[in-house]
Amino acid sequence: MSKTKRLIFSLILVTACVLLVIVGSIFFEEKNSAFISVGFVIIALVVMFLSFEQKEKTSIYISLVATLTAFSVVGRIIFSVIPGFKPVAAITILTGVYLGYQAGFLCGSLSAVISNFYFGQGGWTPFQMLGWGLIGLFAGLLARYLKKTWAMAIFSAICGLFFSITMEVWNVIFVDNYFNFARFYLTFGLALPSTAEYAISNVIFIVLLNKPFGSVLKRITTKYQLK
Repeated sequence: MSKTKRLIFSLILVTACVLLVIVGSIFFEEKNSAFISVGFVIIALVVMFLSFEQKEKTSIYISLVATLTAFSVVGRIIFSVIPGFKPVAAITILTGVYLGYQAGFLCGSLSAVISNFYFGQGGWTPFQMLGWGLIGLFAGLLARYLKKTWAMAIFSAICGLFFSITMEVWNVIFVDNYFNFARFYLTFGLALPSTAEYAISNVIFIVLLNKPFGSVLKRITTKYQLK
């Protein structure tokens, strides 16, 4: 399968993830949210594994993604004492930029569901998986434009806004059981201070982590010809 076909196929599966999240969140009860998350994880895994053509590279990729996901999960837990200040998006972006959009999507989505075994699972989990997963996916697709730290920092700030919007969509659906535009504008406006805090934290983590993480990932991807 060519790279273009793999990209198209991956995007189709990601679209299926989006539909799964929306349908599940609207029509399933809160207690069934874990099943929605599991379905999302399965599709995310399929997106990643079907993207590999050479088996000898798969184990290396899995190890790298697992390591970066672990950093992301631990970082979210450690910084939980500071609301809105977490490294998940930054590490997900770095994963996407240096390892590709499949790895970025998987790192972001798994970071959400794994860390929520500590923070608590719920209907919000699929939306967090969707938000962080798409951040990693688009970071990979736009990697050629994100080589400089400043470009990545700007992108991370935009991702902070995107993730906040995603979570406000969940909040509105949870309250009204449908998408109420009036409530969305109200809750999004009230959440602007925390949105700004999260966007700034993304920039800080990108500036701090890009050089050490990037240099290591560049050496590994070059040595094993992973990209």
